[in-house]
Amino acid sequence: MTRVAEYPTSDAPARDAADPFVASETIPGAAETGWLILCDHASNRLPAEYGDLGLPPEEFERHIAYDIGAEAVSRLLARELGAPAVLSRFSRLLIDPNRGADDPTLLMRLSDGAVVPGNARADAAEKAKRVAAYYEPYHRAIETAIEAAISAGHPPAIVSIHSFTPLWRGTRRPWEIGILWDKDPRLAVPMIEAFAADPLLTVGDNEPYSGRLRGDTMYRHGTRRGLAHALVELRQDLIAEAPGQAEWAGRLVDVLRALAGGEGLNEIRHYGSGAPGET
Repeated sequence: MTRVAEYPTSDAPARDAADPFVASETIPGAAETGWLILCDHASNRLPAEYGDLGLPPEEFERHIAYDIGAEAVSRLLARELGAPAVLSRFSRLLIDPNRGADDPTLLMRLSDGAVVPGNARADAAEKAKRVAAYYEPYHRAIETAIEAAISAGHPPAIVSIHSFTPLWRGTRRPWEIGILWDKDPRLAVPMIEAFAADPLLTVGDNEPYSGRLRGDTMYRHGTRRGLAHALVELRQDLIAEAPGQAEWAGRLVDVLRALAGGEGLNEIRHYGSGAPGET
């Protein structure tokens, strides 16, 4: 297995509230790699005007605020592959970029037992403000990265990095990794097969969540664009610290390098559910 050097903490963007707030960060990379790395829930930051949304500090260290470990894995993956990446720079508590614009959970008022006071009275105008200031700029950054790759003659296969809690409602989740997908099998199925070949791993196929969420990031930028894609869910206890982040980035690097350039992987192909002419 590839051993990926740990990402230096000092190189990661600061979380100082005094920093200028931006909706996204784009990591440059070579379109020729054929990959685009995304991280929807990379950050637990909030713009200064929103304070702490009425929540105590400890809530921002939980999964309700961001995907623990996902940012570091995404950075390591982009660095090792030499691929471009786009990361969100705002907490999912502000607005969730991995939801359709009409999804009722776009602004969470109650998340895993925590009431979010700053969202409780958010009206349509406030929702529209957050969509315009944070949600859409993040997705435009992804669209820009995709267009650049296509213009260079290399339609990218998209890999989106997320993480999930080891326990849910008192039940331990058995998977170390899950691959979420909808109708396009080009990347997701070979990834599931590659990880499942390791007898020590329990691999989720659309577990612990379904990849068939209409309007989410993979639907918007993968399904509708006809780009191969897969959403990777890693269990948080495995990537909460730097050694685990490096280990799992290395596992992903090995699999993606083995799949790179596969038949049809970097072609635009529509598999329904958002293809031109379909609803």
